[in-house]
Amino acid sequence: MKILCRIGFQLHAFFWHNFFRMSARRFPPTSLIRRPSALCLGLLLLGVGCRLSAQAQAKVLPTVSFTFDFPGSEPEHFAISIASDGHSVYSSNGKLTAESEDGEPFQLEFQMSEPARTRIFEGAKRAHNFAGRIDSGKKVAFMGTKTLSYKDGQGNTQATYDYSPVPAVQELTALFQNLSATLEFGRRLEYYHRYQKLALDDELKKMEGMSRNNDLVELSAVAPILRAIVDDPSVMTVVRARASRLLDRAGVASVP
Repeated sequence: MKILCRIGFQLHAFFWHNFFRMSARRFPPTSLIRRPSALCLGLLLLGVGCRLSAQAQAKVLPTVSFTFDFPGSEPEHFAISIASDGHSVYSSNGKLTAESEDGEPFQLEFQMSEPARTRIFEGAKRAHNFAGRIDSGKKVAFMGTKTLSYKDGQGNTQATYDYSPVPAVQELTALFQNLSATLEFGRRLEYYHRYQKLALDDELKKMEGMSRNNDLVELSAVAPILRAIVDDPSVMTVVRARASRLLDRAGVASVP
């Protein structure tokens, strides 16, 4: 196939390079341009197809994805994908409040910071882009079904595991779970700020504690709701102060 593509590329380039110059001449009846054979036309079209395929592959940004499924946990399911340019998408089915009977679909697009993005792609590289088995294969307490995947213009590799002894996989698992915790906090803060402002203090208190223990990452992703709370005079002063401290930890100014 590669050889055919190479021939197609060469014929494609030859055709367009010489088309206008040759069209000004009078071609004899046996001319390739006047009476192209089916083979030449086929190779020409193959060259066009291969070129388009190569261009499409070049546009596929390397992407690392993580999915988590654990019935009974909160949330029971979440998925995260991070492209090499930092564009990230998070989705989950978590409950907005403890009183909620069922989880509700949630999706957020955000820009991953460069340090976190570097950690993720370097971790994927150390784990050989998740090609091959990464699960321990041992009987351990169930901690949720997890899948790590890597995709680029050359292909897609993925591995599913419960527990992995691979250090890079352990680091990525912790990072993605902490990121999920951060984004779920942001989701609940949005809800409480709109419908239940008295619940903000307890939520932000939990968030501060987890942040001090380094159990939250990418606080900048929830900076918009933290800033909205800081700027809302109808919110209690102590609550606004908590949100301001979290913005400071995120390295984001509390005042626009």
